[in-house]
This record gives sequence, C-alpha cells and structure tokens, in this order.
Amino acid sequence: MISTENLPDKTIVDRRKTVRNRDLRNTVQKSRERLAKQSMVSPEYSLELLKLHAHAIVSSVVAVPLLVVLASFAGFAIGFGPEIFVWATLSCLIYTAMALLSRRFLKTGKKDTRKLWTRIFLLGHLFVGFSWAVLTIIPCESCGAEPAIFYKAILLLMATSATATICYTLPITIVISFAIPVVAFGAQYGMNQTGMLATALVFSGLLFFTFVAVRLEKSSKSGLAYQNENHSLVAELEMAKSISDEARRRAEEANLAKSRFLASMSHELRTPLNAILGFSETMSAEILGPLGNDTYKTYAKDIHSSGEHLLNLINEILDLSRVEAGKYEIKEETLRLTDIAEDCMALIQMKADQKSIKIEPNFQEGLPRVLADERAMRQVLLNTLSNAVKFTPSGGTIKLLVGWTESGGQYMSVVDNGPGIPEEEIPIVLSAFGQGSIAIKSAEQGTGLGLPIVQALLSMHGGKLELRSKLREGTKAIAILPRSRVLNELPAEPIESQQKSKRHGLHDKRSQQRSIA
Repeated sequence: MISTENLPDKTIVDRRKTVRNRDLRNTVQKSRERLAKQSMVSPEYSLELLKLHAHAIVSSVVAVPLLVVLASFAGFAIGFGPEIFVWATLSCLIYTAMALLSRRFLKTGKKDTRKLWTRIFLLGHLFVGFSWAVLTIIPCESCGAEPAIFYKAILLLMATSATATICYTLPITIVISFAIPVVAFGAQYGMNQTGMLATALVFSGLLFFTFVAVRLEKSSKSGLAYQNENHSLVAELEMAKSISDEARRRAEEANLAKSRFLASMSHELRTPLNAILGFSETMSAEILGPLGNDTYKTYAKDIHSSGEHLLNLINEILDLSRVEAGKYEIKEETLRLTDIAEDCMALIQMKADQKSIKIEPNFQEGLPRVLADERAMRQVLLNTLSNAVKFTPSGGTIKLLVGWTESGGQYMSVVDNGPGIPEEEIPIVLSAFGQGSIAIKSAEQGTGLGLPIVQALLSMHGGKLELRSKLREGTKAIAILPRSRVLNELPAEPIESQQKSKRHGLHDKRSQQRSIA
C-alpha cells in the first residue's frame, strides 16, 4: 500500500533556517537607546505631562482635602484652638479651586496655551504653599512645644509625599508648594535642639520627595516617548504592509498576465514550428528528390530534431502556464488507470527499446474506475515514464505499478534503477525549471517542467505526487488520486476472497505488488 506523506513545496523554502532581519533589529535597538538617552522635552510631551498633572489634581480633589480635615481634628484634639479649622477651610478652598482650574484646562487647554496654563498651575501651588505656611505659625497654647513641633513636621511630610505622588509630572510644584512652609517651620522652631532636628527632617523629606518626583517625571516622559514611537512604528508598519500588499497584488497580476499571454500564444508559436518540422522532415527524407549533398541532409535532420525539442519545450511551458492562469479545465470522465498505463507504456516502448530498457507492468486486479481527466492522466504518466527512460542506463529496468493506496485511493507508480536523486535536491526537482545535479550532468537535459506539470495536474484532481529517491538505487515517482475520485469503495478482503485468491494462485502475487508499492 502507498502511504500519503507530505509533499515538498513547489517553491523551494528551507524551513530549517529562521529568517531574521538583522538590520531591522539593529534599527529598533538604536531607536530604543536613543529614546532612553534623550531628554524628551518637546512641546507635545510637555502638554501631555501638563494634562496628566491636571488629571491627577482632579482625581485627588477629595483625598487631599480629606487629609486636611482629619489633620485639623487631630490638631484640635491635642490642644490647637479654633484657628486650626480656619486653616483647614482655607486649604480646602485652595485645593478645590485648583481642581476647578484643572478641569477647565482639560476642556479648553491647547498647545498654544501651554505656557499660560503652566504659570497658572504654578501660581496655584504657590497659594497652596502659603496655606501650609499658615499652619506652621498657628500657636498651640494648650499643648507643649514638642507635640506641636512633631504634629506640624509629620503633617508637612505627609503633605509633601502626597503632593509628590500626585504632581510628579510637574516636579517644580513640590518645591513651590513646600519651600515656604519648610522655611517658615525652621524660622518658628529652629532655635532649639528638637526644632532643629524636626526642621532637618522636614527639609530632607522635601529633597527626597522632590528627587522621587523628578524620577517619576522622567519615567512618564519615557513612557510617552515610547508610546509615541510605538504609534509611529505601527503607522509605518501599516504603510509598509499596504505597499507590500499592493506590490504583491501587482506581481500576481503581472504573473497572471504572463501566464495568460503564454497560454494564448499556443497557435502563434506552434504554427511556424509545425511548418519547420514538416519541411525539415521532408528534406531529410528526400521525398521530393535527392538533396545532392549529405551535409544538407544532416542539417535537415538537425533542424528537425531541434524543432522537436523546441516544440516540446513550448508545449510544456504552455501547459504549465495554462494551469497557472486557470485556463486548464479538466474534463472528468470515468476511466481505468490500468488502461491509461497500458497505453502510455506502448507509447514510450519505442524510446525504451532504443536504450534496451525493459518496462515491467505490475497492476492490481479488480481496480474500479476513477473519475478524472483522461488527457491529464496520460500526461502525468508519460512525463514520469519519460523521466525514468531518460535517466535509466541502457539495459536497465523500469517497473510500472497501478494499485490501491492505504486511504482507499488509487496510484500509478514508476520505479527505475537509475542514478537516483540526492534527498536535498528533491524540492529543487519538484520546482518549476528546477534540475538536480544528475540532470545537469546528463546529456539529455530537459526543461525542468515535467514534474511541476504533474504536480499541478494531480493537484487539480485533489491528488499529489510523491517522489522518493536514493543515490545509486533509483527513483520512485508515485501519482496518487484521492479516495473521492474512486467510483467504488476499497474492496474488503474476507476469508472467502482470500481462499479464492489462493485457489487461483494470485495471493502471493498480490502481496508482492503491495510490498513493492
């Protein structure tokens, strides 16, 4: 039985190698390094950062005032007077005003107003700083000096960290908002040891959170730059894809136009060749009288043989072009592959006899008819038989087999004992105009279109061509038709049929045929 295996691709592709575009990889790597090193302070990034700043203020419109209110109640609990609630009210109003300004900017802010809105935000943060500076001068008569110092220091550190987390896209606001409160705190409590320690702690916190905000700003800029670069790359890829699709479409149209042109040139190319072949044959046979010169007779024979070679070449090109152009229409009819094989063997027998090559038929009996194009099946078998005769040495043997496949289809197989084909050259032999090293060295070189035509014709029938070969052992070409082309099911082998086969002495012969296939 014949097992159906995957065929080599018609287009030669070495799938063992990974295709890598080193230039593209290096370009992308350089772009990433450039984006990581550059400052990225373009107006577009600045506007986006300002929008992120406004979004952060709007989203924290509840969180920061809530912190202020809770801090005011805590201060009142440890001994601060009603002034702490006045400060909390003032601070909440300032943060609410900042949120309203941010919302307005998000609605109306444009690129040409970026600098104006930046100044407005900085001025708003300056008022925030004055509100926190007011906290540092609020007295606490009921509590001691140290509780007031630690209360205000902790509150300033919490506010600084919250502002650094919210407003990191505009890190200068950290300094504007808390430079004045830190100076006021130092002036208020920096005269004693505890106050100096608290001042140093608050000042260090301001420096640390400013540094954190600067780092977060750089990360935001890098993110925006990468996002922008990603959008640009996506746009370039889409453009390149559209250009590639257009180029592929044009190439396909050009190839189709070429195939249609060649397919329509059959009459124009064959007519003059037929005249050349007819006249040269007449001259070489001296039908109209002797030429009077043996050299002219030799020239006429050369013209005839060259014309036949050219006509075969044109026929093969036109056949392949018609298939590629979609003009090859198969005419399905019921036929027997054994009948096709017998006819093709008779046609090729004369050429085989010239090289003393023996063709041994081996057909399984009882094969039902198949639904296929008779002309295509003849061409499939003639092409494979011609290749076998071409490369089989004088005195060799060619086996022609027809039988069942394991899947229930039928096959025609041609096995020769020629020089064989290296395994790595099989995809080349199966490609259009492809020839192996043995064929190139052979005196009977062909066009390299025979097997591609066989593949195309079998593919139109839903079948395939398998080519198996080993050096110095020969080649096996197997043309397979699928089960759907067989008009009857694959016959079973009940016990009575086996007994009948034994009775007729055919059981051993059938086993031999299957082992060969």
